[in-house]
Parts: sequence; C-alpha cells; structure tokens
Amino acid sequence: MNTARVIDRRLRSHRLSAPARTIAEAAQHMLATQGQEFWGGRWALAARTKGAPSVRDLDAAFDRGEIVRSWTMRGTIHVIPARDLAWVLSLTAERQHRAAAQVRRVEGIDAAELAKAERLTLSALAGGSRLTRKELFAVLEKGGVSTERQRGYHLLVALSLRAVVCQGPVVPRESGPTREQYVVRTDEWVTDAAFPVDPPAEFFARYIASHGPAGARDFSWWSGLPLGVSRAAAEAASDRLSIVSDDGEPQYVSAGSGPRRSAGAHSVLALPPYEEYYLSYTDRTVPCASEFLARIGPSMNGIVRPLLLARGEVVGVWTHSLAVGRHRDSPVPELFAPGAATAAEVGAALDRYRAFITA
Repeated sequence: MNTARVIDRRLRSHRLSAPARTIAEAAQHMLATQGQEFWGGRWALAARTKGAPSVRDLDAAFDRGEIVRSWTMRGTIHVIPARDLAWVLSLTAERQHRAAAQVRRVEGIDAAELAKAERLTLSALAGGSRLTRKELFAVLEKGGVSTERQRGYHLLVALSLRAVVCQGPVVPRESGPTREQYVVRTDEWVTDAAFPVDPPAEFFARYIASHGPAGARDFSWWSGLPLGVSRAAAEAASDRLSIVSDDGEPQYVSAGSGPRRSAGAHSVLALPPYEEYYLSYTDRTVPCASEFLARIGPSMNGIVRPLLLARGEVVGVWTHSLAVGRHRDSPVPELFAPGAATAAEVGAALDRYRAFITA
C-alpha cells in the first residue's frame, strides 16, 4: 500500500476527511482521544465532527455524561466515551499501576494510604456530588491524607485507574474557555457502562477502525499493551479486519470500505497538540518528513505541538494562548515547508479553530 493510499485511508479512519455526524459519534469512533491539554482534546473531537461544533458544544457533551477524561493508557489522559471507560481500564490499568509504583513509593503512597483516600473520596462524592481537584485535595487533607508535592496528583491518577473517579462535567470559567473538569464518582456518573464479550479484540478492532492502516506494533505502542498481547488481539479480531499489506508485519483496516470522504472536507487542517493522527504510530514519517519530526516533538511519548496538516502531510505547527482575553487572539502559524499550503488555506484552518475556541 503506497504512502498516498495510506494517508487517504488514515484521514478517513481518523474522521478528518470523513467527519462524524455528532460529537458523541466522533468520540465513539475514536474510542480514546489524547487530551493532556483539555482544550486540545476537545478540539480533536470538534475537528472530526460535522457542522463546526464550538467548545461550548464539547463542554455540553461532557456535562451530559457522553464523554469523560481519564488516564486510559500509557499513563496519559484521554477523552473517552463514558460507557467504554471501565472495560478499557480492565485491560490497561494494571500495567499503568505497575509503571507508577516507583513514584508512589517515593511519595509514600502505599496500599493503606490509597485505600484511605478511596474511602474519603467515595464519601465526599456520594449522591451525585462533584468536586474540583482543589476541593477534592482539601477533603483528603482534612481526612489525614497529604496531597503535598505531587501526592495529590498521583492519588488522583491511582483512583482514576481503579475507576473510582473520572473527570466529567466542566468547571465554568468567566471570560474564556474552561480549563478544568469536576471529579465525579465513576459508578454514579457512568450509568450505561458497556463490557464487550472479548475486550482485547474489541480494543484492537476499535483502534484499527479509527487509525488504520496500522499494525500490531502500532497498537502495542498506542495502547501500552505488550506486543504478544496485541498480536493475539489482532488474531481475535480478524473477522472484523482486512489485511492491506503484509511486508513482514500485517497492516490492517476495518473490513469494508470505511468512512467515505466528505465532499466538503478541508484539505488543510489545524490540529491540536498530541494529535492522534500523528502520535499513534511507531513510524511517524508517513505523515511527516523525517527532518521535521524533532520540531514537532523530540520523543515518542513527550510533547507534541499543534500541527498544520496539508492534504494529510504535516507542513507546520501553530501556537495559541488560552489566557483570559488572549484566547481571542489569532493563532500564529509556523510553516516548515513554504508552498505546501497557501496563506489563505492556513488562515482558514486557523480561523476554524479560533471560531471554535471563542464561541
């Protein structure tokens, strides 16, 4: 499968050239969308949805309980349909717990401390209560669980991996888009949790549907699961997949033609930091020339800057501030490859983002 065909299919798989009808459908299709930057995770879904939804529309989807944020894989926070959170964590949480064991020891968070934090948290959030992160940390402090240094953060992550809590409705913010969500009890907030018959197969099939063409190594990187487990998941999901190339490692797409390109699809896109289209593969040179990789992010799991994409290829990055008042400023582009996109195309792409964030 040549590069042009891979790019075309990935653009459709990612819903970047074949947007979903609604925010909820975009989130369901993507399954887990990186969201370290809260605004970025929201824009990632808006960019994959028809009708130019605003940040307020994304916030409403969180407030309705359709989507939540949590640490779903690789110790990284994602936006995920609320109903899919528990079964994904059933596959990924234990490895994340093990990866965090050393830092918890350094912070003095043992099993007894975590159990105490869980009891305090469940009590404070009972009956549909919601707390900001600061308010939750105050509850823990009052109950004798220290949140100093990074202890509060690591306690929150641990409770999230245990599916005790998740980040749900947004915290209102005057004069600009919110940067924060309320912490809620998962068992009370998520009322329609799903649990597939074969979770690993479902995980792999959903990844391929939203990211293919891709292979087991890509899925292993994206999910944080071992390569052997990933290959077994691919085999278990084989009736839902098609192999499009097999040069030593099968590359899969979903069986069937996949999402159809929209006639109104934009050829130049401004995409958020930690963008799935770029980040979710072991080889990032398919959408991005190798000489530009270090200008986007220096490592596999580190910072990834907001991207400018022209016809499926990374041609630059951009910056924008969410400080109060400054979120209305025009985003600033930085092109790597002059001539790959016109000033009008880049301007229109950034204007779509600006309309989203200022609505």
